[in-house]
Amino acid sequence: MNKVKLATLGIQHLLAMYAGAILVPLIIGGALKFDSTQLTYLVSIDIMMCGIATLLQVARGKVFGIGLPLVLGCTFTAVTPIIGIGTEFGLGAIYGAVIASGIIVVLISGVFGKLVKFFPPIVTGCVVTIIGITLIPVAFNNAGGGQGSPNFGSASNISLAFGTLIAIILLYRFTKGFVRSIAILIGLVLGTVAATFMGMVDFTPVKDAAWGQIVTPFYFSTPEFHVVPIVTMTLVALVSLVESTGSYFALSDMTNTPIDDKALARGYRSEGLASIIGGIFNSFPYTAFSQNVGLMQLTGVKNRAVIFVTGIFLVCLGFLPKIAALTTIIPKAVLGGAMIAMFGMVISQGIKMLSTTIGESEGNAMIIACAIGMGLGVTVVPDIFKMLPETVRILTSNGIVAGSVTAIVLNIVFNMIPWRRDEKVEIDHVQVQEEVKEANPKFTEKHA
Repeated sequence: MNKVKLATLGIQHLLAMYAGAILVPLIIGGALKFDSTQLTYLVSIDIMMCGIATLLQVARGKVFGIGLPLVLGCTFTAVTPIIGIGTEFGLGAIYGAVIASGIIVVLISGVFGKLVKFFPPIVTGCVVTIIGITLIPVAFNNAGGGQGSPNFGSASNISLAFGTLIAIILLYRFTKGFVRSIAILIGLVLGTVAATFMGMVDFTPVKDAAWGQIVTPFYFSTPEFHVVPIVTMTLVALVSLVESTGSYFALSDMTNTPIDDKALARGYRSEGLASIIGGIFNSFPYTAFSQNVGLMQLTGVKNRAVIFVTGIFLVCLGFLPKIAALTTIIPKAVLGGAMIAMFGMVISQGIKMLSTTIGESEGNAMIIACAIGMGLGVTVVPDIFKMLPETVRILTSNGIVAGSVTAIVLNIVFNMIPWRRDEKVEIDHVQVQEEVKEANPKFTEKHA
C-alpha cells in the first residue's frame, strides 16, 4: 500500500471518530464552566490521548497491545459520571478517579475474563441505557442555547439545534458508506456554517489560539483520590471493557487473527494504561470506538498500518491548538442538535443489548425495571439517600453506580444463584406418587 493511499485511509478513520472524540471534551468542559482557552486545551489533549491510546492498542507486545486495528476514544459512558464528580468533588477528583480506575483495570486484566460473567448483556445494557437517558437533559439544555443563557430557548437557538438534527437525519437516511459514517460531523459543520451567517459564531478563540503548544501533565489540577468517584469510574471502566471485548472479537473475526486469554489481557491492560496516562495529562479514560470497526466493514480495509497512521495524525493534532479551537466555536445549540442524535444512539445501543436478553427469563424484565428505575430515580432525586451512612451512600449517591449495582446484584439473584424450587416441587410430586402406590397397588401413573 503506497503512502498516499495509507494517509488517505488514515484520515478517513480520523474523520469517522472525530465528532465523537471532540464532543466529549466539549460537553464536559462546557458543563464544568471552562473558558475558551481551557476548552481548547481540553480538546487538544483529548485528541492527542486518543492517538496515544490507539497506538498502545495497535501495537502487539508481551505486556501491552492486542495488535488489532482498533481506534480508541473517550467513551460516552464516562460523560455523566465525570460531570457529576467534577461538580461535587472538583477537577482533582476526576483525574484521581480516572488514574485509579486505570490502575485497577491493569491489575485485574489477567482475570477480567472470569469477571465478565458478572457483566452479561442484561447488566451492560441497563448501564448503557441509564447513561444515555441521563445524557438527554444535557443535549436539550445545549439545544436551548446552554443552561442559564439569556436567550435560552430562543427561535434562533431552536432552529439551529433542530436544523442540525434534521441535517444529520437526512444524511443518515439518504447517504451510504463513509459519508453516512460521518453524518454527525457533517451536521456539526453545516450547523456552524448556518450559525455563522446568523451572526452566532465568535471566531476570537481561533484567533487567540497558538499554532503550537507544549503538553503539560496536571494542567488543570493534581489528582485527588476519593472513594465514591473511584468506585464510579471503575464501574464505567468495567462496562467499557465489556464493550471493547465485543470489538476485539469482531475484529479478530474480520482480520482472521485468533485471540486468546493472553491477547485479551494485553488489550485490557492497554486500555487501563491509556486511562492512567489520560488522568496524568488531565484527560479521560479510553475505549474502543465501534464506529471505526463499522467503517472497516464498509471499506474492507483492515490493515493495522492504516490505524497506526490514524494514531499518528491524532497525536500530531494534539500539538495544534488552533485546530482544536475551531471545535470550540461551535454554538451550543448546534452541539445540542448533534447530541440529541448521539445520545439517542447510546440509548438505542442499550435497548439493542437488552432486547436480546429480556425474553431469556422472566427475571430479566424485573432486573431491567429495577436497575433503570433506580438509576434514573437517583439521578432525578439525588438527595433521597442522604440520611444513610457514608459507607452505604458510596453505592447510592450516583445514578450510574446505583443502577449498575442494582443490575449486578439482581442478575446474580435471578440468573446466577441456583434456584431449586421447581426441582423440589418435582421431588415432592414423585414422593407423593410413591406413597399413593404403596397405599393402593392398583394405582397407575396414568391416574396420577
